[in-house]
Amino acid sequence: MIEFSDFSKSYKTSFSKKSLFSVENISFKVEDSSVTGLIGANGSGKTTIIKAACAFHYPDRGSIYITGKDGKKIDITLQPEKAMEEIGYVPEKTLLPPDMTVKEFLHYCASLHSLCGEQETNSIKKVISDCSLEDVLDKKIKQLSKGYGQRLSFAQALIHNPQNLILDEPFSGLDPSQIISIRKLIERLSAEKAVLLSTHILSEVSSLCSKMCIMKLGQLAATGTEAQIIEQTSAPSFEAAFLKLTEKGSQK
Repeated sequence: MIEFSDFSKSYKTSFSKKSLFSVENISFKVEDSSVTGLIGANGSGKTTIIKAACAFHYPDRGSIYITGKDGKKIDITLQPEKAMEEIGYVPEKTLLPPDMTVKEFLHYCASLHSLCGEQETNSIKKVISDCSLEDVLDKKIKQLSKGYGQRLSFAQALIHNPQNLILDEPFSGLDPSQIISIRKLIERLSAEKAVLLSTHILSEVSSLCSKMCIMKLGQLAATGTEAQIIEQTSAPSFEAAFLKLTEKGSQK
């Protein structure tokens, strides 16, 4: 589970001494064994939320909690290192080391999480199978296709078997067949994990997510299932509801 409770984050700009809120009073929950979609226009606050969920920065107000495999609640601000043990992050830009082979990189990722011996062997074997990397283990990362590069990015996020998975634009730059492959992978992973998915592709949100959080100008414009959001906006479709909620001048 990933839970935001009245989360607010502000920044000081170079042209103003006053702190400006990037996001304000955000509350929502990502349940275990589910996918929650985080969607909105560029600049709506999605990245600030993603970074906070990964413990890259902390709330100015409010709290962020996650639960681990033991079900215990962890406050990310108070226990960031413990929280990171239960978080897997797939960034929009993979930034993988180009001259490592896939196998070398997986062993490196395992070492970062202090995995060794049988535990390391089993973890690597599992992510190779889960992410279908068997055919490229001896290839250098710079030789991989975009699709295989994204699968490897998932593998590094999963190597320590986190309970919570945070995906930032995982379909970016993929062709249709690669999108289908990554979608199926997310579906499999969500059977066991809490997945927070940030994407601009509304069709993938509709296909994968049991709940959506729609952001506008740093605030939650709506949250709920696709059917609930359509009903709230009296729109004929989810796409129309999204446009209605995020268009200039619309009300929360």
